[in-house]
Amino acid sequence: MKNDVLSTPGHLISLAARAFARLSEARLKPLGFGVGQLPVLVALQDGKASTQRDLARFAKVEQPPMAQMLARMERDGLIERTPHPEDGRSSRIVLTKAAQDRMPDAVETLFRGNREAMDGFTEEEATQLVALLTRLIANLDQLTSTEPSSQSS
Repeated sequence: MKNDVLSTPGHLISLAARAFARLSEARLKPLGFGVGQLPVLVALQDGKASTQRDLARFAKVEQPPMAQMLARMERDGLIERTPHPEDGRSSRIVLTKAAQDRMPDAVETLFRGNREAMDGFTEEEATQLVALLTRLIANLDQLTSTEPSSQSS
C-alpha cells in the first residue's frame, strides 16, 4: 500500500460506493425511486420504522435531511403520513400502494446490479467481502462515535 493514497481501502471503497450509487440510481430512476431513498423504503417495507425520528436513526442521517427527503417522497407519491395513534405530535409514515407495488422490481434490480458487479467473484469471495465490509463499517462506527465533535472546540 506504501504511500499511495489512491490505493488505500478508504479511497477504493469510496470509488466502489460511488459506482454502485450511479448504477443503482440509473436503474431505479425508471421505477420512480432514488438510491438515497433505499434505507427509508426498506425500513418502511419491513416495518423497522414508521416515524421520521425512527427513519432518521435507521438511515443514520440527521433529522433535517430526513424531513426534506420525506417531503420529496410524499410529493412523488411514495409515502403517506397519517396521525400517529399514540403520539399526536408525530406522524406515522407508510409506503403508498404504488410504492409497494414497485418495490419487488426495485429490489430485484438492485440484486441484479450487485450480481453483475460481483462477476468473476466466487460465492466464498463475495461472502468474505461482505463480512470484511461489515467489520470495517463497525470499526468506523465505533471510531466516529468516540471522536470529539468539531463543534465542541
